Amino acid sequence: MMNNSSIIWRPQGEYLASRVADFAKRQDIDAQDWRALIKRSTEDIEWFWNSFLTYAQMQWSMPYHTLFDQSKGLPWVNWFLGGNTNISYNCLDWHIQLNESADQTFQNLEQPRPFRNFSRRKVGPEHLSSIWENESGQSRQLTYGELNLLAGKVAALLKQLGVNSGDAVGIYMPMVPEVLAMLFGCFKLGAVAVPVFSGFGPEALAKRMQDAQAKVIFTADGGKRRGKLLELKKDVDQMRDTVRSLKHVVVLKYCDNKIDWSHEFDIWFDQAIEKISPVATQYDLSAEHPCLYLYTSGTTGKPKGTVHTHGGAMAQIVKELGLVFDVQSTDRFFWLTDIGWMMGPWEMIGVLYWGGTLVMYDGALDYPEPDRLWQFVAKHRVSTLGISPTAIRILKAESDHLISKHDLSSLKYLGSVGEPWDYESYMWFFNRIGHGRLPILNISGGTELIGCLLTPLPTMPLPACSLGSKGLAMDVDVYDEGGTSLINTIGHLVLKQPAPSLTRGFLGDRQRYLDTYFSRYQNIWYHGDWAMRNDDNYWFLYGRSDDTIKISGKRIGPGEIESVLMEHPVIKEAAAIGVPDEIKGEILVCFVVLHRDVTESVELAQEIIKHVATKCGAIVRPKWVYFVAALPKTRSGKIVRGAIRKKHLGESIVDISSIENPDALQSIPKLKA
Repeated sequence: MMNNSSIIWRPQGEYLASRVADFAKRQDIDAQDWRALIKRSTEDIEWFWNSFLTYAQMQWSMPYHTLFDQSKGLPWVNWFLGGNTNISYNCLDWHIQLNESADQTFQNLEQPRPFRNFSRRKVGPEHLSSIWENESGQSRQLTYGELNLLAGKVAALLKQLGVNSGDAVGIYMPMVPEVLAMLFGCFKLGAVAVPVFSGFGPEALAKRMQDAQAKVIFTADGGKRRGKLLELKKDVDQMRDTVRSLKHVVVLKYCDNKIDWSHEFDIWFDQAIEKISPVATQYDLSAEHPCLYLYTSGTTGKPKGTVHTHGGAMAQIVKELGLVFDVQSTDRFFWLTDIGWMMGPWEMIGVLYWGGTLVMYDGALDYPEPDRLWQFVAKHRVSTLGISPTAIRILKAESDHLISKHDLSSLKYLGSVGEPWDYESYMWFFNRIGHGRLPILNISGGTELIGCLLTPLPTMPLPACSLGSKGLAMDVDVYDEGGTSLINTIGHLVLKQPAPSLTRGFLGDRQRYLDTYFSRYQNIWYHGDWAMRNDDNYWFLYGRSDDTIKISGKRIGPGEIESVLMEHPVIKEAAAIGVPDEIKGEILVCFVVLHRDVTESVELAQEIIKHVATKCGAIVRPKWVYFVAALPKTRSGKIVRGAIRKKHLGESIVDISSIENPDALQSIPKLKA
């Protein structure tokens, strides 16, 4: 089970000499005493953030005079008061200014002494910022100098199009190198980037652009997924007239497909930037100046626009990429993501800040061959691979026999995010991909904080399926319904002290923000996840609390049921939901995808029902087990249980825009009478 505290990985060698170990030593903490570092950081967040930002050499055109102000309560904390900075300067300009005197505009609070390769170093304009490839094998590279120039031209184009500091700019793009320039071009100008998942349709796109009041949107003529054309420009055309704030559509020629053209709105990206001169980075942005509006995924209701700032987002992301994933200038970091998911901007900001090389892939992980991902990792000598548990479950079934064809020896870290693990899939990832030698850095947080509440550290021994412990300076706890702290019992994951990257509310919806995160406990951030910590201070997640199933008064998370289902050898994927029942309150219904060579039968369904009852107890015995061809999932690999439940109950699904494969809903049967 997921709360097994048996250690399967222990740090040694380079892991014990990682950046977090160096940081701990400089704070007079034993480099291997991870508990002491986490304890001090969560009890004294002022000490941590002041010390870390000095250590990380974050650059300020005007240093902050006060770390944070929480006089208005936890929902409305301001950070880095008086401080001015810019993400683009820190991630691009700083790296290519080889002359140290060029730093005089920006200041560090205190320069730490050089120590091996841990202090942040300038990598120079010729260092690779990114390596890109798509599923058909096309590839490109950009140096830091090339990316900075291109981002400067993007900023100049936006300025020419009437975009000012604080204006919103949509990014509705495939995962191509130009996305980096578009994102950092917005940062340079002080515009607010609004990345949107390229699989969304026109209605979902319009809602986000309307909410953000975007003036310009970047898109492409098309995209490709599993060899099929995605008509991105067509989606923009369909929603354009409904967004009154939108003045221009900038189009990248990527697929050379036929598109409609409006001379009033449309501009070719390559032609527009060819002769334009780049503009300089706007250095004097307040640390509280917004940099990103990120929209949370969901299947119902108006999308929630979270608001992130240059100072706050950068501080949190830099901490996680620097101290958790230990990104060095020699590293090649790859997370299977889209620009519309928070992991896209997260990895782009964090990797470039530390001078690493970002590896980008545009396409499906198992197309055109089931081992496409392993081929890609081997070819580009990836050092950190991040992925979701659902993606691993797919790959485990489809490509296990092909892994030995590929040299994965470049890997140093395995990353995971998005949902709870089942033990079998976790151990497959650990043993088959990591050969039992690499840590799985299983992190968890959310769009609302563009960062993590729970993270392991490279210096920490790890049990299977664990998330390690509290993130550094993240004062999290597990509460029962009444607000009492729990140990060895599943409860609600909460945050008790401020963090710099917490959203500054929901865009244009103050009350909904308060109702979502602060209505359950007074002045405590309620995150909506089920979690547990054990006596050894290792933490585990059990899914979203709003997915909780309550059978005869007993609460159980679907993740726990799904983990048990995945232990059955015939099951490839699984989802569990609760449906209303007059006697028990709710009954358990399960949907499973079988391995390719398994035949459906009534007898097999009964065998699976018995398996769950044996493992979890008769009280949570499933009423029904349905065999389905696929489960609806988001692009990040999360199973959309809310949509499954509504389809099963015959209820209308307001918004399926976050679902990558909406056709999967058609195989979800209606509730039996």
